[in-house]
Formats: sequence, C-alpha cells, structure tokens
Amino acid sequence: MTGVDEHQANPEADAISVADLVRDVAIALHDGDTAKAANLVLNLHPRDLADVIELLSPEHRVALIQALGPAFNYEVLSEIDETVRDQLSEALPNELLAKAVTELDTDDAAYLLENLVLEDRDEILAQLPRGDRVALERQLEYPEDSAGRLMQSDFVAVAPYWTVGQVIDHARDTDDLPETFSEIFVVDPAFRVVGSIDLARLLRSKRDVPVSEIMDADLDTVLATADQEEVARQFERYDLMSTPVVDENGKLVGVITVDDIMEVIQDEADEDMRALGGVGDESIGGTVVQTAKSRVPWLIINLGTAVLASFVIKMFDATIEQMVALAVLMPVVASMGGNAGTQTMTVTVRALATNKLGAANAPRIITRETLVGLLNGLVLSILMATIVFLWFGSSKLGAVIGAAMVVNLLAAALAGILIPLALDRLKLDPAPASGVFVTMVTDCVGFFAFLGLASLFLL
Repeated sequence: MTGVDEHQANPEADAISVADLVRDVAIALHDGDTAKAANLVLNLHPRDLADVIELLSPEHRVALIQALGPAFNYEVLSEIDETVRDQLSEALPNELLAKAVTELDTDDAAYLLENLVLEDRDEILAQLPRGDRVALERQLEYPEDSAGRLMQSDFVAVAPYWTVGQVIDHARDTDDLPETFSEIFVVDPAFRVVGSIDLARLLRSKRDVPVSEIMDADLDTVLATADQEEVARQFERYDLMSTPVVDENGKLVGVITVDDIMEVIQDEADEDMRALGGVGDESIGGTVVQTAKSRVPWLIINLGTAVLASFVIKMFDATIEQMVALAVLMPVVASMGGNAGTQTMTVTVRALATNKLGAANAPRIITRETLVGLLNGLVLSILMATIVFLWFGSSKLGAVIGAAMVVNLLAAALAGILIPLALDRLKLDPAPASGVFVTMVTDCVGFFAFLGLASLFLL
C-alpha cells in the first residue's frame, strides 16, 4: 500500500473511540466528503479498519473502500466478518476484487471468491495471471472447511541433494516465493514430501552441507480433503507451527500455518457457541431475513417441546386448582433442572468437539455426572424445602418440592450427557440439537415429578 504504514496507529483513532470514529466516517460519507472519510481511517491497522467497515451501513462500506482507492489495503478483506465480506464481494466491482485476489494469500483469496455467483467468479479469475488462476481454481475445488481450502498454495520446496548454499541462493534469487516463511519442505522427484528444514537451522549450517543431512524426516502431513477441525486438533496436540498439505497421491500442494489454525479454532468455538444458543450460522452483519431464517427452525422445535410440557401440566390441572402454591413453585423445579442440564450439556458438547469424550471414557463420565446431579439435587432440595416451609408453613409441601428437585436434577444430568452422546453417535451435530431436547426432558420430568408427588401426598 503506497505511502501508508499499515501498522502505524492513527492518532485520531487513539483520541476517540471506535464508535465515534465510525460516526465521524459515516457523517463524512453522508455529506459527500469522501476525502475526509478516507483520511480518518487512512493509517488504521487492517484489523481496526475491518472493525470500522463492519460497523458501517452497507452503502457506506462500499463508499469508504472506493474513497480510499489505491491506499486501500486488501488484507482488510481477509479480516472482515464472513457475512460482511460476502456482501462486499457482491457490491464491489470485479476489477477491484481481481486486484485484491492477486494481493492476498491464496487461502484468503479463495474465501473472497467462494460465495460469488459463477459468472462473477469466472470473470475475476480470467483477469489473473495463469499461475495464480490455476492455484485458485484448484483450491476452490476442495470441500469447504477442508485443509485444501485453508492452505496457502505458496511455499518453498527443494530437492534433498541440494546444498544449503543452493537453497539460500534460491530463496534470494527467486521472485515468486512467499514473502514470509519459516520452514522449507524437501521433496522427491514426484514432489512427495520427504522432510523439512527449519529456517533457523538452515541459516546456522555451512553452505556445502547437503539438505538431506539437516532435514527433519519425521514429518506429519495432512490430506487436502481432511476436515479443518481435525487439522486444528493436530496443531494443538503436537504444538505445530506449520504442516504440509498433500493430495491423494501424496504430492505436496500447500502449507497450513499456525495463524490460519488460530482463525479456525476461533471460528469453530464461535460456531459451537451459536449452535448451543440455536442461532445457526449468523453474524452481527446479517440482514433481517438471514437472521430470522437461521433462528426460526429451532424456535419452532422449541415451541413443540413447550407444548409437550404444557400437556404434562394439563394432566394435573385439577391438582393445581386445589392448591395454588403448586402453580407458584412449578417454575422453580423446571428452571433449576434446565440450568443443571445446560451445565452438563455444555461441558459434554465441548468435550465431544475436542475429542476428549468417547467410548473409552464415556461410562466414567456418565457415572460422574449422575453422581454430581444427585449431590446437587440433595443440596438444593434441602435449601428449597426450607424456603418453602418458611414461606408456606407446610413441611409436606417442602418435602414434595425437595424430592421433585432431586429427581429433576438427576434427570437433567443424565439428559445433559446422554443426549449429546446419542446425537454424536448418530453422526448429528450435538451443539444445536442438544439444548432443545435437554430442556424438553427437564421441563417434562420436573413438572411430572412435582405435580405427581403433590397429587399423591398433598391432596
């Protein structure tokens, strides 16, 4: 980016909050003062500028990028939220997107192009140099959320019979190598990976030493079709900084670095958190229709489970009519069960997502959660029974609600772990579905236990 240090802080941005900066940029754009708007954000770091663009209205986002002109750092597009990036890809001219694609790493360029309509994508690819076009087309052929889509196609590969001096000269004299790299891969004539060399080790070795003598032959590779979550777990487990990506023939096709994996870990954690809340794959930049569409399905399922709980209450309507206190206390039993079930479910879903819960330790964890549910139920039942006795002056009512809470918290613990395990066993994502069914169990069991015991012992 000409004349702009992307890492230099903007003094104006330091002096005011992001919200104030967004307001000032929006006012300038509304007044048609594009030069002032561009000047306000000119020296922002790409991540900070991405935040500003996300907070602007859709029409102002495009106007700000066009106002920056040649000073716009295309790296910003790789930092922007996916929903906003897709909206910008549709709104910005293809000529600008083609320029961005040539400036970005291949993985970021693929993300920019993946959701475009085929005609626009082909038009952009046609404007690229042949080598870049072929690399991107190949990357876009890999499944979404795979290692092939995540990898960078630019890497440094050398032959095992080269010397250290040849490698250094190659790195100095070759123009199309990555701007930054920390590892060099060693390949055989079929371009299969046989080892790697850390850059620091290379620089500490004498020029006449063969690469085969200093390379690390104990190297793990990942298939281009592997799921990115599996790759992320491999990075976490073995403290990797980078790993080569190979195709089905074992040929080196790319490299995944730890900064890419950090984004995957954050994205997967965000996805699990949204799924547990039943909000689907949405973001703060989504439209009204997109947001409603992602939430409605689970709300409909929630409605069905709520109606089922209402049927349970209906079974005991005569009991409730005779003792109004039951209606007052019913929500306590259900809500405590729901909260306890959510606690267990959250831990279980996260353990499943990180491969820390499986057939080997499932019986032990189920037993632990059952005992925890029983213990929590006993503690809370004593506390609630005391409150009810002081409130309503009835020891029998206190005993009934105490017993119902023990039953419901035990059911909540079992549902919180067994439902996610069952969904996982059926190859279904336990994150979005577990909450609905756990709530259904705790509501139905809680109401049935409390009202059933009340009808037996109080009336």
